[in-house]
Amino acid sequence: MSLREQLRGTGVALVTPFKANTNVDLDALERVIDFVIAGGVEYIITLGTTGETPTLDEAERFDIIHFTCEKVNNRVPVVVGIGGNNTREVMENLQSYPLEKATAVLSASPYYNKPSQEGIFQHYSNLAQASPIPVIVYNVPGRTGSNISAHTTLRLAHEVKNIAGIKEASGNMVQCMHILRDRPEDFLVVSGDDHLTLPLIACGMDGVISVAANCFPKDFSDMVRFALKEDLVSARNLHYKCLEGNDLLFAENNPAGVKAFLKELGIIENVLRLPLVPLSEPIYQQVQSCLKKLKE
Repeated sequence: MSLREQLRGTGVALVTPFKANTNVDLDALERVIDFVIAGGVEYIITLGTTGETPTLDEAERFDIIHFTCEKVNNRVPVVVGIGGNNTREVMENLQSYPLEKATAVLSASPYYNKPSQEGIFQHYSNLAQASPIPVIVYNVPGRTGSNISAHTTLRLAHEVKNIAGIKEASGNMVQCMHILRDRPEDFLVVSGDDHLTLPLIACGMDGVISVAANCFPKDFSDMVRFALKEDLVSARNLHYKCLEGNDLLFAENNPAGVKAFLKELGIIENVLRLPLVPLSEPIYQQVQSCLKKLKE
């Protein structure tokens, strides 16, 4: 089965729950894992941006990978986030991280350096050679400071064997259409933007790697499944049901929004590691109001 078939639908980029003292809360992580799988997501991403991975040390990252794979227990595929702006270091991490039970690696484009398109191509080509499992490119210009052009994505897709897909979070619909039109048949293309998931699936995407699916796993993954079946009326109804919640998830920063929702659902504590801080009180009150309406 190709990666495109394995990861069709909704992937959820898991939060990393913390205790009041900011230590990693593995008990709460298990509750999140069980909640999203029960809600119907097709796969899980650990150590993504939503997991506040830049604030985790290497020992914590290893523990989280081991724990997540153990608790998921093959119920759904697990994708591991391994990225950075030092190509050599990322290649070393791909060799040393515990990836035996992982299906693929999700690797964000180098941040801050602002490499040229050729630099981005060479970066991913080297990662593909170093990785023991397929690599999914992650294009998120709002965080990295540079865009991966459609031309570079397609060049990687056609020329580099172990590059198996892309999470596209550029927000550029035309760029996404060029990728979808010209990609290889088995190349996975998923949305990295919860708000745009429905229209992007209508254009041909295979699903989403989602923040919202942490706290709205059933509604969001049902929306994606309806969209993939081209039942756009049912998908649209759920899209608009989730719209206010999606707005609040990104009102101040991610994952402050999703952690507020998960706190109100009784699943985790509302704790982040600096430099991120919890939602301001006015936005938190909107989260409470939104959840109340969703339960009516």
